[in-house]
Amino acid sequence: MTDTSADLVILGGGSGGYACAFRAAELGLSVILVEKDKLGGTCLHRGCIPTKALLHAAEVADSAREADQFGVKTAFEGIDIDGVNKYKDGIIAGLYKGLQGLAKAHKVTMVEGAGTLVDAKTVEVNGTRYTGKNLVLATGSYSKTLPGLELGGRVIASEQALNLDHIPNKVVVLGGGVIGVEFASVWRSFGAEVTVVEALPHLVPNEDEFISKRLERAFRKRGIKFKTGVKFTGATQTDSGVSVSLENGETHDADLLLVAVGRGPNTAGHGFEAAGVQMERGFVPTDERLRTNLPGVYAVGDIVPGLQLAHRGFQQGIFIAEDIAGLNPQPIDESGIPRVTYCHPEVASVGLSEAAAKEQYGSVETFTYDLAGNGKSQILKTQGAVKLVRATDGPVVGLHLVGDRVGELIGEAQLIYNWEALPEDVAPLVHAHPSQTEALGEAHLALAGKPLHVHG
Repeated sequence: MTDTSADLVILGGGSGGYACAFRAAELGLSVILVEKDKLGGTCLHRGCIPTKALLHAAEVADSAREADQFGVKTAFEGIDIDGVNKYKDGIIAGLYKGLQGLAKAHKVTMVEGAGTLVDAKTVEVNGTRYTGKNLVLATGSYSKTLPGLELGGRVIASEQALNLDHIPNKVVVLGGGVIGVEFASVWRSFGAEVTVVEALPHLVPNEDEFISKRLERAFRKRGIKFKTGVKFTGATQTDSGVSVSLENGETHDADLLLVAVGRGPNTAGHGFEAAGVQMERGFVPTDERLRTNLPGVYAVGDIVPGLQLAHRGFQQGIFIAEDIAGLNPQPIDESGIPRVTYCHPEVASVGLSEAAAKEQYGSVETFTYDLAGNGKSQILKTQGAVKLVRATDGPVVGLHLVGDRVGELIGEAQLIYNWEALPEDVAPLVHAHPSQTEALGEAHLALAGKPLHVHG
């Protein structure tokens, strides 16, 4: 029989919930983890992992199509969508099996079912009550839509887009944020005609404007159409397609409309409000130590206002476990969480945009290093740039990158930001040649007043 009391009861087994469970177990706490679906949550099963698998398949398709530029003769015969899905699902299955093994190894008690919060110590699942000295709310998020726009049929969200058994000929993507531009990128590589509609003035509107403009230029070259600064007004479905209307009077006909307008907090129906948890527009606000208004109740991940990123939830889960165990960890700096959009070309950033840095520090210096000067980027035939923002005579407070594979550079970039490095601290560090990391090195050399491979 399952023990019904523990040091820690966690509601939700996604990135935040399972990280908290595993770390707490490592620290000697007893843990009950409640999950109604599958351990790993959205990120593993319906989010980060499957989308990145599709994006890699898209990159392989582009490589096959464009191999001539490298002197390699290939014939691109098309996309076998069943084969792509098999590859994607195989990765998910392997990682899921690994996670289940880790839960067992950590001796975490798994409870299957939808949990309801009864009070600050109790969660009820399928009629059984589980009590914890501490509770963690980690119920994640869902794909939002717009008022009056119902999902169904040819109007789909990312979950359905990940499991299509065909490649659409024409797609309209509603939303030019991370999810929207990633799917636009995949479908274009797979041969579809794509139009992105974004109500704000730029694609990836949460990024520094420099990144948005570079990405828009790259998308134009790829033949991805986009309409920015225009609102969606409606969609009409027929047997053969969907017609999308915009407030400027335009209509766009497509096989599918992907709704990628963000994710909402999955908090309804879990008894949070009835149990006395303070809520704000469906989110659970916390203090910097992730404590809710109820003593002993923490919240983690997408239900906490801020960046909705799996690695944010993961780190928050570890933080909560260590906090409960009395290790007094440092609060997480939200600006220090790296952000990567895996479209082609990739976008990666950490820290503050130039506009946000000016607001915070008053005076800033910036430097932009073009990847045209980076040997490895030329070998890869990618275009892009690295932009640094520093507080005048102070540390580097923002790093913004665009170009193929720059997501792999964000590891060093987040160390530079989080360790409050001065350009003069980074300039003497040796970067391997030829590598794209040299672009970070060169940018810091320039900002430290000793530019080398820089024109003008």
